Amino acid sequence: MAKDARPMWENPIQFVLACVSYAVGLGNVWRFPYLCQMHGGGGFLIPYLIMLVLEGIPLFYMELAIGQRMRLGSIGAWSAISPYLGGVGIASVMTSIFLCLYYNVINAWAFWYLFHSFQSVLPWAECPLNDNHTGYLEECVVATPTQYFFYRETLNINSSINENGGIHMGQALCLLLAWMIVYLCIVRGSSPPERWCISQPLSPTWSLSSI
Repeated sequence: MAKDARPMWENPIQFVLACVSYAVGLGNVWRFPYLCQMHGGGGFLIPYLIMLVLEGIPLFYMELAIGQRMRLGSIGAWSAISPYLGGVGIASVMTSIFLCLYYNVINAWAFWYLFHSFQSVLPWAECPLNDNHTGYLEECVVATPTQYFFYRETLNINSSINENGGIHMGQALCLLLAWMIVYLCIVRGSSPPERWCISQPLSPTWSLSSI
């Protein structure tokens, strides 16, 4: 293999499954039907399918074609097409960075809820007692136990954006765990084992089935 050669996928099926696992997540399986229902039900699918055929699929095919033909990173591929298009590659890299940042925060929330679920009574199932143990916390009673646990226990938000809060150690540790798992997944490169590629596209369906 040449010095500047990039690793290749073991077979085409592995590449297709890797693309599906990158594109399909709980948002597609769970939130998309909800958005369809909120914006017209089945009627929403008509403009959606039109834009999918006219814009979504061509752009997706173009992205795959450029990546497979150039075999370069995002910045290098667009710069190879035209030096003036290097900014498009930089913009896509920055978009991916922001996506990774906030997706991993959501992963940290998932770990937080997972660790708190190993209790006989879920902490978001009922309001906590006040200091005198004579009743429930008023803040929780005004809202709901679920909202209280998310905004007060999980996020520990302040009353104003102008107030600086401290570091939420529990969330910081969960975020560290999320980034460690990401590192372990990519430390050996972008060519995962075939069994991993097969299991990833099905993981959202498995998650919904377990719920």
